This record gives sequence, structure tokens and C-alpha cells, in this order.
Amino acid sequence: MMSLPSPLARFFDSRNWSLHPHQTEMLARADAPSLLLIAPTGGGKTLAGFLPTLIELADGTHEGLHTLYVSPLKALANDIKRNLRTPIEEAGFPIRVEDRTGDTPQTQRKRQRADPPHILLTTPESLALMISYPDAGRTFKGLKRIIVDEIHALADSKRGDQLMLCLSRLQTLAPGLRRIGLSATVDDPAVIAHYLARHPDTCPILHADPGPPPDIAILPTTDAPPWAGAGGRYAIPDVLAEVRKHNTTLIFHNTRAQAEIFFHNLWLANDDDLPIGIHHGALSKEARIRVEQAMVEGTLKAIVATGSLDLGIDWGDVDLVIQIGAPKKVKNLVQRIGRANHRYNSPSKARLVPANRFEVVECIAALEAVRDGTLDGDLRLDGPLDVLSQHIACVACAGDFSEDALYTEVRSVGPYSTLTRATFDDCVNFVATGGYALRAYDRYQRLKEREPGVWGLRDPRAARQIRMNLGTIIDTDTLKVRYRGRGGAPLGEIEEGFAATLSKNDTFLIGGQVVRFEGLRELIVEVSPNPNREPRIATFMGYKWSTSVHLADRIQRILHSGDFSAFPDHTREWLDLQIARSQMPQPGRLLVETFPREGRHHICLYGFCGRNANQTLALLVTKGMEEAGLEPLGFVATDYAVLIWGLKPVPDVAPFLHNDGVHAALESWLKGNAVMKRTFRNAAIIAGLIDRNFPGKRSSGRQATFSSDILYDTLHRYDPDHLMLRITEEEAMRGHIDFGRVELLLETVGDRIDQIALDRVSPLAAPLFLEMGKVPIKGRAESRLLQEEATRLMSDAGLSLD
Repeated sequence: MMSLPSPLARFFDSRNWSLHPHQTEMLARADAPSLLLIAPTGGGKTLAGFLPTLIELADGTHEGLHTLYVSPLKALANDIKRNLRTPIEEAGFPIRVEDRTGDTPQTQRKRQRADPPHILLTTPESLALMISYPDAGRTFKGLKRIIVDEIHALADSKRGDQLMLCLSRLQTLAPGLRRIGLSATVDDPAVIAHYLARHPDTCPILHADPGPPPDIAILPTTDAPPWAGAGGRYAIPDVLAEVRKHNTTLIFHNTRAQAEIFFHNLWLANDDDLPIGIHHGALSKEARIRVEQAMVEGTLKAIVATGSLDLGIDWGDVDLVIQIGAPKKVKNLVQRIGRANHRYNSPSKARLVPANRFEVVECIAALEAVRDGTLDGDLRLDGPLDVLSQHIACVACAGDFSEDALYTEVRSVGPYSTLTRATFDDCVNFVATGGYALRAYDRYQRLKEREPGVWGLRDPRAARQIRMNLGTIIDTDTLKVRYRGRGGAPLGEIEEGFAATLSKNDTFLIGGQVVRFEGLRELIVEVSPNPNREPRIATFMGYKWSTSVHLADRIQRILHSGDFSAFPDHTREWLDLQIARSQMPQPGRLLVETFPREGRHHICLYGFCGRNANQTLALLVTKGMEEAGLEPLGFVATDYAVLIWGLKPVPDVAPFLHNDGVHAALESWLKGNAVMKRTFRNAAIIAGLIDRNFPGKRSSGRQATFSSDILYDTLHRYDPDHLMLRITEEEAMRGHIDFGRVELLLETVGDRIDQIALDRVSPLAAPLFLEMGKVPIKGRAESRLLQEEATRLMSDAGLSLD
């Protein structure tokens, strides 16, 4: 087994540190071809991954790149660089550590390819770019180890598929490469190990001591949560009270817009002028670095954040995490809880703030799951073909390739280990010609077969364009925001669609500041400070999670149990009244309520299958209603239920919920639908059919959408079996409409449908009338009018709010 060099041992002694058992075991297994370490937050798993590297590099004899560290977040790479430099400098090791992300200057990136550091910290997108150059073989020839941190956060996204394909290429360039995966939250370690392994080989799993259970609870609040909404604004006085009592508090939100709104209102209520910051991915690099540095120095009392601070970052003296809004997935909650008390065998402390009354139930379900130690997760094991197509083009940029060798290489990747040769050939043909319907167009001719089975770029100049469009993150089109004037300070980005609605002197929030729109100059949104006006809100998309299958099942079981003793009084009264007026949903069955209100007939289905799937459920039901002449008018969906209203009552919903033929009906409905066109656009961008970036400019969202719509219609007409249409259908079924969740619901429920006819709105259905888009109330009196509407609704449902 490896032993610590004397300088490193002295560094540990100076801090009274000793190796944890799993760190010692990592040293003992340093030569393993692959290894997955599951360790609790604060357990030193990142150091465990780097210890063999530090020991191997201590004598200064290794030349070039030795270890590649890949993380999902740029902020995490920055943090690791800070933390690594301390032992390296104090031990006097001749080790050079650098990072390479989207924030790295072009001159430094070029130099890193020719003269790489010993340890390079990067992201999947930057790694893909590095392997696309002809000199990749020289850059990576000495590579000995790759460390994939927070691997669970990559494994359930296309970024992870892209990374694993890059890893297979690295394994070819550096055959002795050893793989290390690090994670704190994995519901099924065997699935992650399958993901990391070089197939057909397996990947062993090392489990560390999980440590003490976290201290988690719902934060008691003075005011009750509202009936609908997602901001958590009602709890700001109680959140501020917690911030005052702790050293540093991380306040997490699920979306950027919610974080901006909450931060703005938190700052307005911050009468003590406590130092508070905000951090999310749409802010400028300069703004993010300022906040990160302040956190390291311990000068902030609280940080309002999104997923940009979710993972593995050891921020100073964080001793409390507050999650605003239901976590949607148990593993997300566990990951965020771990940001507090980032020390081994020290319990983390977290408090949850439900954003509305239904989320109280979801938060309690999530707390129970964490205490039981059960996580949720549904990883894909079939690699997406748009990502594979991009990878083929990426490999071609580095030089000619053998299709047989590349197929073998791709099959060594977990998500692609069952890929058929016919499907692989379809992807190569698509990259080469664009497919049957597009092969006549010169712009889609990207590869040329030099000799049988050997392919290369048709025009070497195309490499630049391919590199400019690498990546799997499809952001909504954004424009940079700067203060007006030459050299104005950058603030971040807002969505192009939101910017198009702005008129001169309009105000909006960004980075927690109220700014005034002055004009658009060369695709830069110019603003000036304007702190005295009520802002409009920049519409940041971010990630919109749906409640997981596991969490939804727990919610239903809690509701069906009828035991609400653990609930706050306001929620317990509401749920008890539901039992008295109607009944509760139960697992394995579908509760359907019908009732009249304001001259319309309403039907409420409690699917508990996530917002996207519930919307799809509503589309299927309303389609059946239309065919039956029941005249539906519209619907609104949440993660928990869908409310449909129309001109005629629905005496029996069962005929519209038969699983037989639903898939075919949905396919027919989707063919001309905007959902499919949006899905096609995103997949076409990843696969390289549509370019977003060009030298010196970027196409607008409208241009990309116009191009994709034309392509979509052309392929449907002339090449209906085109690879991109197959990808689009798979993606739409799995993503935007989440058809898998609908199928699971219909298969589970069968004919077990509990349809109840009520004479008025039920307590459980009433909050749906307050969802965004259902009661369009705007203006300064919004809060009062919403409260009046809520009071009237709950009175109709038989629930007094006095």
C-alpha cells in the first residue's frame, strides 16, 4: 500500500488530521482500473481521490498531465483548486494545478494543450473540446488517473453521457488510465458503477462509514404557507431569525427566478444590514467569484443559491441549510443538507420551508425518506443518440477514425454497452451526410470515407464550427447584461424572450439588484441602477424538477394513512376536511373528483406523477372529452393533480384512461405539436444538425427555431424514419411529456378509478384554482386580491381561514 511522503505526513500532523479508513483503503487500491467511492459529505472523499495522485507526483519526475479531475460545476473546480494548493504548497511538492472551464482565457487554454499541468480541473464540456484537437494524443499521453466528482449528478443527464464517451476516448489515448468515481448520494451504487466501468469490466464499490443522521425538520413559521405559489416569501421573517442565530446559512431554491425574488424580498426585510449574497448560474463570472470568495473568507451571513452551490463545495463555516420549496427528489435534499457542517462524523443541520400547503405534505414525505435512508433515482441506461452523433463529429475533428475501432470504444461505455452496430452505423451516416432527405445539401456533408471503414472530415475547416457547438446543455437564448457606458460592469444574463418585452425605463431584478433598462447595444442589455422602483422579474428558466416516483408514492401513502399528527395545525385542518367532504387519494388507485363551479363543470384527477406527466394526462383526457362531445375548455396541472374545466359534466372518465392505444393516440397528437418541434430543435442542436454559434456571432433563438421547424417539417414529409425523428420521439416521450410516468400510472391503476361526484369544490382541489394562469391577478394589490380569492375558494370548500 502507498504511504504518505514525509512532507505530506507533516502537513497532516500540523492540523491534527489522520486518514479515515476509506482514505486508507483508497491508497491500498490505488492501482485498481476503476473504483467508485460512496462517502458522506464532509468525509474527505475528494482528498481520498487525490491522495494517490499527490503521492505519485511528490518526487517531481512525472512530466505532463497526470490526473484529470472532472466536476459538474465550475464553482466546484475553483473550490478544489483552492483546497489542493494548501497541502501542495505547504508540503513543497513540485505539482502544478490548473483549471480549464468556460471561464478560462483562450490563451491559457491553448497553452494547456501544449504544456498541460500535472493536475487539470475541468468540466465535461471543456474536456470534449480538448479531445477534439489533433494534438490530443500528445496532451493526454501521460495521463494516469481521472477523478469524476459528484458522479451521480452527471449520471442522470446528457452531460454525463458526453463525459463517459470522452472517457472512452481518453482510455484509447492513455490505455493505463485508472477511473475514480466519487459520490455522497447514490440510491443504487451498482447502477453508478455500471456507468463508470470500462465494459465489459466491472467497477468495484467502496462504501465509507455513512456518519450520523442529519438534523432536519420543517421550519416553524409565524404565517401559514399560501395555498399556491413557489416563492416562500411568507417565511422571510422566520428565515432571517435563523440567519441571525447561525454563522453562515445557505438558502437553496429550485429555480433562478425564485432565488432572485426571494433574495430581493429578504434584502428589503434585512433591517440589521446582515451581509447576504446571491449565487446562480446566470450571474456574471465576476459576481459569482465575489460571492464564492466572501464565503471562503466567512464574511457572509447568508447566501441565496440554486443548484450552482449544490455539490461538494467546502464553504467556510456553513452551519445551516434552508431549502425553500419542496425538494422534488430526496437525493437533491440529501445533497443540499450536506453543505452544512461539512465535517466528518458531524451531523448536518437543515430546515425545510414548504412554499405552499401541498408542499407541506411533500416536505414531510421527503424528511421521512431521508430518515429512512431511502433515496430516489431513475437513471437511463440507454445512451442518447444525439450525444453519440456529436461525439462522432468531435472525434473526427481530431483526425481520421476507424468505424470498427470507434464502435468498440463506444461499446465500452456503460450507457452504450448494448448499442447495436446498425444503430451506430445510422449515427455515422447521419454525421456524414445528414441522412437521406438532406444528403443533397452541401452544409450537411461533414464526413468523407477515405477508404472502406475509415472516416474523416470532408473539409478540415469544419472542425472550428463543430467545436464552437460542442456541449449538451441547451440554454434558453440569453443576452448579457451590463451597466451602461463603456467598460460597464457585467451583471449576468437574461433570456432573449424576456429582453424583447422590455421598454426603456422598465425595471427588473438581476443579482438581487433592481436595474432600469436603457437599451440594447450589440446584443448587450444596457442598464442603470434603479433601487427605488418595484421591479419586473427576469425570467430565468433553470432546471424545473418534477416530484420523483418514490416521493410521490410516499405522499400518497401519507395522505391515505389519515394520520396527520405530525402536520402543522393549518395543514391538518385542511386534510381532515378533505376526508370529511370527499376522500383521500390512495396508492394503486386514481382519485377523480367532479364538481360544478361558476357555471363550469370541473374534473380533478390526482395523478401524483409530476407536472409534465399530469399535463400529458390532461391532454389525453381532454382529447377523449372532445371526441365524446363534452366540450372541454382548458386545464391546469401541478406535480400532484390536474384540474380540467368544460361546458358539460364528465359522468365517467374511465373510457378516456384506457392504456390500450394511448401510445398511438399520443404519437398522432404529437406529430404537429409544438412540444415535438421544441424537442427536435434541442436534439438537433446537440447532434450538430443546427448550429447555434458561428465565428464572431451567435444565431438568435428565433433563427434557430425557424430553421428547426423547417427541417422538422421537411423530414416528416420526405424521410419519416430519419434518425433525428426517432431521437425526437424518444426524447419527448421521456422528457417534456414524461409519457413513461403516464404509462406507469395507467398500468398501476388499471380500472381502479375512484370517481366521486361532489356538489362543490373539494378542499384538496381548491388550491388548483390559484395556480399561475388560472387566476390572472396582477398589480400592487396582488397579495390582497389573492388572499380574498383564496378565502372565497376555501369558504366554498367548507374551510374557514379565520
